[in-house]
Formats: sequence, structure tokens, C-alpha cells
Amino acid sequence: MRQLLIQVPSGCGKTVLQKAQACQGTNLAQWQTMGDDPQDMVLVHVSNQRVESLLGALQDLPKLNITLLPQGVMALHPPADQAAEQVTQVEERSPIEIFLAGLQSVGSWKGFLSYAALAGVVVWIGLFTNTNYLLVAAMLIAPFAGPAMNTAIASARGDRHLIGRSVLRYFTALLVTIAVAALLSLVFQQQIATPLMLDNSQISAVAVLLPVAAGAAGAINLVQSERSSLVSGTATGMLVAASLAPPAGIIGMSIAIGRWDMVVNGVFLLLLQLSGINLSAAIFFRAFGLSTKGARYQRGKRGVFPVALGVSAIAIGALLTWQLTNPPSLQRSSRAQRANAEVQTVIQQFPQVELVESTVRFTRSNIPGQNTLLSEVYVQRQPDANASDAAIQTELTQAIQSRLLDQGFDVTPLVSINVLEAPTSSN
Repeated sequence: MRQLLIQVPSGCGKTVLQKAQACQGTNLAQWQTMGDDPQDMVLVHVSNQRVESLLGALQDLPKLNITLLPQGVMALHPPADQAAEQVTQVEERSPIEIFLAGLQSVGSWKGFLSYAALAGVVVWIGLFTNTNYLLVAAMLIAPFAGPAMNTAIASARGDRHLIGRSVLRYFTALLVTIAVAALLSLVFQQQIATPLMLDNSQISAVAVLLPVAAGAAGAINLVQSERSSLVSGTATGMLVAASLAPPAGIIGMSIAIGRWDMVVNGVFLLLLQLSGINLSAAIFFRAFGLSTKGARYQRGKRGVFPVALGVSAIAIGALLTWQLTNPPSLQRSSRAQRANAEVQTVIQQFPQVELVESTVRFTRSNIPGQNTLLSEVYVQRQPDANASDAAIQTELTQAIQSRLLDQGFDVTPLVSINVLEAPTSSN
């Protein structure tokens, strides 16, 4: 439930009360200000879902001033024994409140760009020193979630002006983060990619699911009342930034060291993120009532929403086509998982050994003309095995390489087999 303080010329307060009662407002109060130009002040408590209806009903009153308190309130009223039911009637935020909050968040550039620069510093330190928790810290302070969600709000509202401003802020923040990371790599004379850069630059075939889930989660969080949301805004903002801050840092650092393959991967992720978030979040916002026209909002255009969704869907389709038709460069993470499953299948067919551990990963070696897939396998020799360690290593290596090539992984598999023996028991 929301609290509104409504100021109208003297004599119009009764009209406000009548319209508030028609919108099922509760705990209503009216008083008159003193002075040369007395005004009627009306205090209204109304359901979240009826805020925009009330604003629309009051729109024609002269010199109308409204103060909307964005925090939820508990309006208790008779009968007293229904207090529990009254406070548990928690509803989603009104569409006008969601929209105005989005507009309010695009005001300050100085603080916005400062956070983007600081995120670049923190993500660079994390990637340069191979410190995972610093990547989490960079996700917390990266300001990418705001413009990404505002783009979705603007798409649902059909506001081309807000779409332009939000996309501009999105890419400006990314460029600042990229520039800071690149500058730090140049200043500290970085020459090669760090292991954490290599790990985070690899893309999975299911990477599109993260921005789609992030957009839906962000929309739900913004729509839900603060008293009914089970997840904090910080958590959903971090989810949005989860696949933005590290790629932005990797792009900057990769530019500095000339690793253009990693730059391409980072750009792919950034474009996929914005498209996926806008597609899912705009659909959720529209489903929760954001439309092109509303109280105190008339600049929405009907055709903008389907066009924005169409552009996002086409962008996702183009990016996925690029990803699926250029294996394995944009599918390294998921292909490594599949390759590891094939390796373990091969080992199960050899009764001479038992699998201890196997790891499969793509390397970023600069060997021209090949996609290097490195497989490190540890097996334990069985007591009844007659073959030598060298023979087992050779046979397993050939079997694994043949299996990976036959399955069409389009890689150069390099296999390292380590044959281990359990200690003999002493009597």
C-alpha cells in the first residue's frame, strides 16, 4: 500500500476524497493550509495496483500537486480483528512507480561513471592477480544493471527517448570499464593472459540462459513490493552484472596485450547480455501492467514495444547463429565438458585401469591452425594388469584421441596419461 499527499486549490479537497474512496483508499484525511492562497491537503492510502488509476482520476483537477512515498505503509482500519489480513495484502508496485523510479536512476552521470571506473579497477586487480572474490566485488559495484533494466522498462513503455538514453549509458559504462582495464594493463606492462582471464573468457553453449534469467529476475525484483520481495535488489543487480564486469575487464586487458580472440569473446558476451535482458525483462514488465499510455505518461508509442522485442530477438538469433556455426571458439566451456565425458567413457572400456581423475580444457596457446584441447588423465593400475605403464599410456592416448576426433569436436586433442599404482600392503 502506498501513501500519497495531494495538494489542490481550496474547495477541491472533497473531490479528491471522493475519487480516493472510489479507488478504495483508506485512512483518508483532509486539512487546509493557511496563508494568502489556502490549499486543500489530502492524505490518501491506496493499494499499489490502484495508484495509477487514482492519478488518472485526479488528472483534470487544476494545480494538482502529488507527493508519492515509494515505501510501503501499513494502513490499519476497523474492524480491529482484521489487522492481520490488512497487512498481508501485499501487491506489486504500480506501473507508474516502476517507470518513474527508472527515470530517476538515469539522472547522475558523475557517480555513474565513477562506479564504472572503480569496477574496472577492481575487476582488473582480480583478473591480474587471479583472485576470484575480487570479481564478485566488481560485480557488486558495476553499474550495468540500471541501464540494462531501464532499457527493458522503456521497451515495455514504448519510450524511444528513454531507450536511447539507457543504451547510451550502458555502452558508456562498459567503455569506461574497458578503458580503465586496458590502461592498467599498459601501465603495469602486462604481457600475457592470466589463468583467470583464460577461464572467464571461455563461453558455454548455454550462455544465453544467463541474461534471460537475469532479465526476468531483475524485472520481478523491480515489480515486487519491497515487503514481498524475497531477494534483495543488490543480489539481482549482481546477477545482471555477473556476465558483464569480467568480460568488460577481459576486453580491456586483451586489447592491451593483443589477444583479439579474447576480445571477440568478450564483445559477444556483452551484446548477448543486453539483448537477453531486454527480451525477457520487457516481456515481464509488460505482463505486470507497464503499457504505452498511463497517468502522467503519454509519450509511449505502440509500435516501439514489438520493434524493441523484435530487435532483441533478432540480435539473439544472430549471436546464437554466430556461436553455433563457429565451433569451438564460442563454445569452449560446454565442449570441454562434453569432451571430458567422452574421455571417461573411453577409460571405462579399459579393464586394466580405474579412473582417478580427468580434466579437459581448451588452452590459449598460439599454435597456428589448431584448437588445442588438453586432456590430463590419472588412472590407477589394476593388480591383474599385464601391460606395462608405457603400453597403457600409448593405448589410452590413441583411444582418447580417436574418440574425440570421431565425435567431431574439431580440435587437436593433446592427451597426458598418468598411470598410478596403489601402495602394496605390507604383512
